[in-house]
Amino acid sequence: QVQLVESGGGLVQPGGSLRLSCVASGFSFSTVAMSWVRQAPGKGLEWVATITPPGLGSVGDYASSVKGRFTISRDKAKNTLYLLLSNLKPDDTAVYYCNRDPRPIRVNGNDYWGQGTQVTVSS
Repeated sequence: QVQLVESGGGLVQPGGSLRLSCVASGFSFSTVAMSWVRQAPGKGLEWVATITPPGLGSVGDYASSVKGRFTISRDKAKNTLYLLLSNLKPDDTAVYYCNRDPRPIRVNGNDYWGQGTQVTVSS
């Protein structure tokens, strides 16, 4: 059974930090690239970061809006994807989701998404 379970979000002041986690199961996590995307209130999905599979060096790539502030990583043994968010800004407020890259996991012919984790940056 495919599952993506995101956690770690919360309310943080501008300039603060959070670490998001995504526990994956039901597919070959260690052989695929994984991404974080986010959805701000009233907006569409925005790509945040991607990491290659361990066999290709677990190399991260970032949207220009988060480069230098966010760090993507993965733990093969724990089937877990991480996103370290630093120097947070109000514009980072969104629900954050993880998924396979470049195409989302499919279940019964439909794109599968976890519940996401809410990040709110506000003073």
